[in-house]
Amino acid sequence: MTSFALTVVVDAVALWVAALVVDGVRVSGASASPSGTVLTFLVLGLLFALVNAVVKPVVKVLAFPVYLLTLGLITFVVNALMLELTAWLSGQTPLTLRLDHFWPTAVLAALVVSIVGLVRNAVLPDGRRG
Repeated sequence: MTSFALTVVVDAVALWVAALVVDGVRVSGASASPSGTVLTFLVLGLLFALVNAVVKPVVKVLAFPVYLLTLGLITFVVNALMLELTAWLSGQTPLTLRLDHFWPTAVLAALVVSIVGLVRNAVLPDGRRG
C-alpha cells in the first residue's frame, strides 16, 4: 500500500512537471487555492496510477512484438496513450487533465512523465518500487 501511495505522489508530481514544461497540457480543478491544486494533482495522479496498473500491462502484452521491433521506443507512444486515457477519464469528473494534441503534446508529456519515473527508479531501491 505504501508503494502504491508513493507511486500516486510521484505520478502527481510528474503530471505537475508536465503541465509546467509542456505547452498544451492543462489541468483544471475545483479550487484555485494551493491546497486545491495539490489535491487536484493527487487525484489525477491516482487516476493515472490506476490506468497504468490496470490497462498498461494488457497493452504491453498485446504490443510485445511492436516493442521488439522498435527496440522499446514504442514505450513513449504507449505512455502517451495512457495519458490520453487518463485525460479522457478525468474529463468525466470536475478535475480535468487536458492535452491539446496527441503529437507533440501527449508524446512530450509522456517523455516528461517517463523522466520523472526514471528519477524515482534511480532513487528508490528495487524492493520499494510501486
